[in-house]
Amino acid sequence: MRRTLRAIMAVGLLATSSIAAVALGGTASADTLICDQYGSTVIQNRYVVQNNRWGTTAQQCINVTSTGFEITTQNGSSPTNGAPTAYPSVFVGCHYTNCSPGTNLPIQVSQISSATSSINYRYVSGATYNASYDIWLDPSPKRDGVNQMEIMIWFNRQGPIQPIGSAVGTANIAGRSWEVWRGNNGGNNVISYVAPSAITSLNFSVLDFINDTRNRGAITNSWYLTSIQAGFEPWQGGVGLAVTNFSAAINGGGNPTTPPPSSPPPTTPPPTGGGACAVKYTANSWNNGFTADVQITNTGSSTINGWTLAYSLPSGQQVTNTWNATLSQSGSSVTARNVGHNGTIAPGGTASFGYQGTLNGAYSSPTSFTLNGAACSRS
Repeated sequence: MRRTLRAIMAVGLLATSSIAAVALGGTASADTLICDQYGSTVIQNRYVVQNNRWGTTAQQCINVTSTGFEITTQNGSSPTNGAPTAYPSVFVGCHYTNCSPGTNLPIQVSQISSATSSINYRYVSGATYNASYDIWLDPSPKRDGVNQMEIMIWFNRQGPIQPIGSAVGTANIAGRSWEVWRGNNGGNNVISYVAPSAITSLNFSVLDFINDTRNRGAITNSWYLTSIQAGFEPWQGGVGLAVTNFSAAINGGGNPTTPPPSSPPPTTPPPTGGGACAVKYTANSWNNGFTADVQITNTGSSTINGWTLAYSLPSGQQVTNTWNATLSQSGSSVTARNVGHNGTIAPGGTASFGYQGTLNGAYSSPTSFTLNGAACSRS
């Protein structure tokens, strides 16, 4: 699921609470221990392995090998009716500005002639987790932030957890039957393919899952494949879980047909209009985090050309990443500005953006908003 990454420094390890990590973009030769929250390294000069402890402050460590990784420490615990603690994983492509060496992703779906992958998992008992293989897609060649479409392949699940949304049917892909779920996690759409029993290894066509998602109307051939990831989402426990081997090859398109990045700078003219507006704020929270989807409606009679939405987050909330807006936070004050593609809102039209954040204490939503300096109603 969700994820960020940041550069880290190589540090030695000493004592029981020590953390060993490697510099972002380095290449793991001997086994490498990563305990940094968003620490990552490169294996085979081709794939990125990331710790990606995004949903808890408790320590998690992974031991990275030349072919995959193993969870060696996992002290977090999350309620099974909410989000997991982390997504330690190995990936090819681009994820929050971190791109694997030599990748040809993002690549337009229509350009892909083949996309194959091989995965081997090692499971443990007594933990609550899923073995999740993620395929990320977006209408633009996005190399940063959250993509609009997440395909999740659940190779195994243990404990009382379930995919986002609800079951919508079944599909026969890669010579197997899968239960299909569909929903939205507050930040992106999700289609999940759930194996009825644990799968420890599989060689398959990634393109078959992409095509099934397209046939369900969730994407089109003009969308871009941005990354392929394989790992685990632990809720409770998980030490010993491992990806022992991962490979992926995407052929047929080379470089993107349109240049990244996908988030153009805000419009340069000063915003105009915005005297009549309504804001719909939809949030999804768990014990120490939340996502929010914000929809602005132009309820006036004139077009809004460029917008700035200002409001205050309740105490204890801190934005960590955002999409479809340029967002800044100073204390509790938040300012969100349009990006290039959603700066114009016609009368009766809407513009949307979203973000993910951390939470300390009970969750509550903002209560008032101003658009270009004028107060908005709540919708």
